[in-house]
Amino acid sequence: MELTFAIEGTDPGTAARAGRIRTDHGEIETPIFMPVGTVGSVKAVTQQQLQSDVNAQIILGNTYHLYLRPGTGVLSKAGGLHRFNGWPRPILTDSGGYQVFSLAENRKITEEGVVFQSHIDGSRHLFSPEGVMDIQRAIGADIIMAFDECPPYPAEYRYVRQSMDLTHRWLDRCIARLADTPDAYGYTQNLFPIVQGGTFADLRKASSEYIASRGAAGNAIGGLSVGEPEEQMYEMCGLCCSFLPADKPRYLMGVGTPWNILESIALGVDMFDCVMPTRNGRNGMLFTTEGVINIRNKKWADDFSPVDPGLTDSPASAYSKAYLRHLFVAGEILGLTLASLQNLTFYLHLVREARVHILAGDFAAWKAAILPRIKQRL
Repeated sequence: MELTFAIEGTDPGTAARAGRIRTDHGEIETPIFMPVGTVGSVKAVTQQQLQSDVNAQIILGNTYHLYLRPGTGVLSKAGGLHRFNGWPRPILTDSGGYQVFSLAENRKITEEGVVFQSHIDGSRHLFSPEGVMDIQRAIGADIIMAFDECPPYPAEYRYVRQSMDLTHRWLDRCIARLADTPDAYGYTQNLFPIVQGGTFADLRKASSEYIASRGAAGNAIGGLSVGEPEEQMYEMCGLCCSFLPADKPRYLMGVGTPWNILESIALGVDMFDCVMPTRNGRNGMLFTTEGVINIRNKKWADDFSPVDPGLTDSPASAYSKAYLRHLFVAGEILGLTLASLQNLTFYLHLVREARVHILAGDFAAWKAAILPRIKQRL
């Protein structure tokens, strides 16, 4: 079935909305956060934990990394990523454009696509819009992203304009390629184009309008959270939302902190992903309902209170701060898993609570009350 999106409620004080996305692998209640499983695995967490403990409704995989390892041949033989990694719910794949962006010293961008060197063995590869669509067909995600160029920050206006125009031409080639190739595994794969334009309001408007004209199942906002000031990120995000269709899901790529997510929900964004919960968790930074904790700090050595008293459904909250600190100090792998589970559970709890308050019509007041607490450093 084609992806569908229905808005079930809006907040009178902001542009926030609560919706429901339907795909062949299940429904997604929005706003939603998607844990990042770059190579088909959310680091330090099993698929069973993602379902039973975190209650993730959708996860993200990455085209660049899955193309390099295990490769499309293995994924095709397995019947796609769902069967390969045992995840039964929806999957979204990032096109790899951001990873190519991060390889600035080892890439060459042309009209055809991007030639880059593998970060694994230095081998050279070409990503074209057509090739990236073929790779994502083989991966088998429910939502696939158009191939784009993500310009750096800061960048000159002329370069960002050229980059945006190239992204639009690549999008048309992505659409044409998908029209010529069938879904790989008998279910529908839905394309999301990506808005670019840097921090230039006129380019963001032009890109949003072009993306909207393509009539895709959903739309993404890319090229933000790449070094620009936070307020500028919100400005560009809100501008894009004002021009993207209200009846399609809006996905802000790679953002960000819990407060970034709440502010962006208020601007009209429905979907988010970021490596921050698991990456920061593995480094001992915990996001909790009471604030941000560096669990490695000595102050927690004899604190036997739960990791997050306000989030009793987190697996980490069965343990004390002192015990979790001990695991990190001792180098025990369990510490990485518990910290990752805590952060993922908190992120999903946050967007679920946001949905509740949107439907209740008091999201703006709830957000204003909760932000100072979750941002404080404990």
